Amino acid sequence: MMLEPHLSGTLLILGAGAAIMLVGGISWKWVAGALGVAAAGMYAVVGIVGYGASRIAMWHNPFIDPRGDGYQLAQSLLSIGSGGLLGVGLGKSRQKFMYLPEEHNDFVFSIVCEELGLIGAAVIMLLFAALILRGYWIALHARDRFGNLLAVGITTLLAFQTFLNMAVVTGLLPTTGVSLPFFSYGGTALTIQLFEMGIVLSVSRQMKI
Repeated sequence: MMLEPHLSGTLLILGAGAAIMLVGGISWKWVAGALGVAAAGMYAVVGIVGYGASRIAMWHNPFIDPRGDGYQLAQSLLSIGSGGLLGVGLGKSRQKFMYLPEEHNDFVFSIVCEELGLIGAAVIMLLFAALILRGYWIALHARDRFGNLLAVGITTLLAFQTFLNMAVVTGLLPTTGVSLPFFSYGGTALTIQLFEMGIVLSVSRQMKI
């Protein structure tokens, strides 16, 4: 995936894999070493690939080139800022009409912030947090090791993907192609995410309480 390159997908897999290995009993030193090698590889890929370096530059200040490479992040921040505390109203976003690229996919959270405001966005973040905490609670009380590792891996994947997406659209991380689970457009992704939740629920049916 790094050679494609799909750095965001690589990060998600590394995060979930590291969580599974740590819970599985592998020494944190081995996990840290593997992550260090992977980080060095990704740094090298970003340095080689031109658009990767450009994205990092625009991440620092997208408004130095708001009509060029910084356009998407600049429009995302404008969307979030225009929502204010209560938002402009459900379905009343202006940025989604050809202003913000990928508003239905990777940057859907920006439109959510614009339409529902800070309060609505906070509610959605709390719902994600509750889902993630519930997933780890199920993993903690799983009947066997396989169910434990399965729930940890799926929940960590959900947590990493949610964090990466929200961090990107708010400018905390460089722009990358990570969708927001359950919100971004895409039937295949939604189907897989629902399958994953079904697996975690299956583990919960056999919990030891």
